[in-house]
This record gives sequence, C-alpha cells and structure tokens, in this order.
Amino acid sequence: MSSSLIQKAELLNALHVSGTPLIVTNVWDAITATTVAQTPGVKALASASHSVSNVRGLQDGEGLTVDEAIIAARIITSAVDLPVSIDFEKGYAADAAGVSRNVRRLIEEGGAAGINIEDSVGAAKSPQFDIGTAAARVAAAREGAEAAGVPLVINARVDTLAGGGEWTEAVARANAYLDAGADVIFFLGLTDEDKVKRALDEVNGRISVIGVPGLVPLKRLAELGVSRVSFGPGTLGVALAALQSAATTLTGLGDYPEDLGFKFKL
Repeated sequence: MSSSLIQKAELLNALHVSGTPLIVTNVWDAITATTVAQTPGVKALASASHSVSNVRGLQDGEGLTVDEAIIAARIITSAVDLPVSIDFEKGYAADAAGVSRNVRRLIEEGGAAGINIEDSVGAAKSPQFDIGTAAARVAAAREGAEAAGVPLVINARVDTLAGGGEWTEAVARANAYLDAGADVIFFLGLTDEDKVKRALDEVNGRISVIGVPGLVPLKRLAELGVSRVSFGPGTLGVALAALQSAATTLTGLGDYPEDLGFKFKL
C-alpha cells in the first residue's frame, strides 16, 4: 500500500482531538468532495452512506452492493488529496470474515483512510448485533486494515440510544468496540449537554457525534471535549433545500439567485 494512504490515515487519526474537533462536512460524489476540499480550513472529508445511496435512487441500509460502495468511495477519494473517511455501513457482509475482506478491499481499491461501521442489524437503529458479534465485526475491520498495511481510522457507531436502548448498554458497547480496535466512538443519541458530558466521562476513548440543528451547538461540543462532528445526510439536505429554493424562484420568474453564478470545478 502506498505511503501516501498510510500518511493520510495517520493524519486523519491525529485530527481527532478532544476540544478541537475534526469537522467533516459530509460529501457524496466527486464534485461535492472537491468543492468542500477547496474550502479554507477543511482538513479531511467523510462520506455519508445515506446521501451516496439516495443520489443513486437507492435506499440507505446497504442498498448498494459492496462493489458499488467501493466504486463510490473511489470516486470521492480520487477527486481530492485530503484524507477521506468512508461510511461503510455494516461492512456489506453477513459475518466478520466478510467484513475483514471488504474493509481490505475498501482500502486497497477505494482509497479509504477511515471508515464508519455500524452495529445495527438492519436499516433502522434497532435491533443491534449482540455486543460480542458487533465487537468481533469491529475487530475484523481492524484485521482487514492491518492486512492492507494501513492504520485505518475506525469510527465505530453505537446505535443503542437512537434505537431506544439503555445508557449502560450504549457505554458497554462503546468500550467493547474500543477494546476491539476502534479509534473513535460515533455515539448516536447524545441530544443534550449532560449526555455528551456523561459519554465523555464513561467512554474510554474519543467521541464522535452528529451535529443537528436545535441540539448542542458546535462551539459547545468543542468546549465539552468532543473529537469529531459530522452531519450525515444533513449536508445533502442543505444542497437540496438550496436547489428547491432556486427552482421556486426561477419558476416564478423571480430574480436570478446569486448562487446561480457559483463557480465550481473538479
């Protein structure tokens, strides 16, 4: 594996700093990747599986095949020089051995410097794999990365709270995934400051969260000690809302929207 991808993975890991969080504005194709990468201050990118699937007319929840997911990853990673973390859903495999194989392919063929991996069984946040099985899948992702020779940054998602589960189980899962080889815990369901603080106190590693309007502001997440914030399909929503607004104005013979002159390039 090229030293460049190794260096990107090392950089991606180093960017996850408690109190100075990595902000990743999620992208889904080459043009969104290059546009965000050209934005001052952006240091790394992350895909969002929901967006990657939806722009292809597919549902989230591994609506893509593993081959299609790897191609989609490669389209993004090959468009930019920054490290890219790929939302790899559940690893596109029924068992841990398959997760290991697919993660190795994602690195070697898709150019991923990091991944998200989920612990829910289906498209919904519940049910989840039992803790032992979910941890084994995280360990398998690490094994695949080691086989590829890249220190892949594994952002292991805990869906427990989002799926209506209990706090103690969520924390137990987070710590089990860290023990299995995860670098960061993507802790869903931290909807207020108290939950964020409690997670930071009880999880034995770095915390990643999703930023949502109306919940904990970005500056406060940084002050509390979160290490990464992403926005999932919310950034696709931003783009679609702007497109719909422009379509409404244009259809109504209104003034040309200023953004109609936005200069973009691959």
